[in-house]
Amino acid sequence: MVNRVDPRLAGPVLGGSRGGAVAADFDAGLRAHMLSVYNYMISGVLLTGMVALAMAYTGAVSALFHPLTGAPSILGWAVMLAPLAFVFLLGFRIQSMSEGKAQTLFWAFSAVMGLSMSTIFLRYTGTSIATTFFATAAAFAGLSLYGYTTKRDLSGLGTFLIMGVVGLLVAMLLNLFLGSPALAFVISAVGVLIFAGLTAYDTQKIKEMYAYVAGTEMAGKSAIMGALSLYLDFINMFSFLLNFLGQRE
Repeated sequence: MVNRVDPRLAGPVLGGSRGGAVAADFDAGLRAHMLSVYNYMISGVLLTGMVALAMAYTGAVSALFHPLTGAPSILGWAVMLAPLAFVFLLGFRIQSMSEGKAQTLFWAFSAVMGLSMSTIFLRYTGTSIATTFFATAAAFAGLSLYGYTTKRDLSGLGTFLIMGVVGLLVAMLLNLFLGSPALAFVISAVGVLIFAGLTAYDTQKIKEMYAYVAGTEMAGKSAIMGALSLYLDFINMFSFLLNFLGQRE
């Protein structure tokens, strides 16, 4: 049975100092939970960046491509598809695994994403990548803060944005065959907007989810899944924004 503590009930039901103490304990727990989420997320992004840099500056990134054709090698395809496998594994099996195993999978996912992201150093200058990264970080911080503090219910917006992600994937697959620069520009613009909105939505969802997992064994694993959601929002927003701000090599 889920041990849910809802601070909205503390005043009317418990009243007085006891109600205030329950609300204060809940707020302290929520802050600790959100700090854990952000620590996981930021550490994951930094791990991805370090692995990508190491791959690029040691030349190991060349192993992801066929030396004659320049097409992705077998290893390259494995690196590109592996992050998706990690996301599905965490999403569908996290309830049955220990918190330690979930942490290990999250770090492994972040490292594999670094292998995949290393290819951007072959296409864009290091300066433009750094500039885009810090621009994304600033935007992410503002959007996540909005999602955490707003009183507006973003659940309806979230449904619309998730549908947008599906449409975005279809458009990206279609453009693999068309190769249209105009469509690629539209996809990048829409992608930035969608994942900007999802950053605020996911932050609010993580905050609200804490009321259901507070005091349970799922709290730690919920923090990891929340970090994964925000990590994906950040990486996707960065990738689409790089199409605008990145300077080609």
